[in-house]
Amino acid sequence: MPKEQGRKLVAQNRKARHDYHIDDVYEAGLVLTGTEVKSLRAGHATLVDGFAHIRDGEAWLSGVHIPEYTEGTWTNHEPRRERKLLLHRGEIVRLIGKTKEGGSTLIPLSLYFKDGKAKVEIALARGKRSFDKRQALAERQSKRETERALARRNRGD
Repeated sequence: MPKEQGRKLVAQNRKARHDYHIDDVYEAGLVLTGTEVKSLRAGHATLVDGFAHIRDGEAWLSGVHIPEYTEGTWTNHEPRRERKLLLHRGEIVRLIGKTKEGGSTLIPLSLYFKDGKAKVEIALARGKRSFDKRQALAERQSKRETERALARRNRGD
């Protein structure tokens, strides 16, 4: 059987970029059980309430919902259990230092398969205040209006 190649997106946390300033992004492997992998391959997962934390020198992913596999039996997994993240020691040390500074947190951005292995993209992020969100929305709207005006001008309307 040929080895699986490429990147297959399973879940994405779209609201994360709206709610947080993204400082740094890391790719981490996941320690999963068999039924979790099958459920992910079916395309089921939710990252909305997810976050990562470091405990005893190990990185953990909490709050991510991977529903039970429909064809599973008594060996099925718990949907919201903590899952271990696989990161290099240097990355974990760097993350410990940056999260201890204060104001920063680790959030999952996307969950995907890369060359057949389950990966999660976690971000070191700082929360946005409501006025930051409004300002970003206003900038996006003004940029969109400018592009529309330029398009109309180029068309000759």
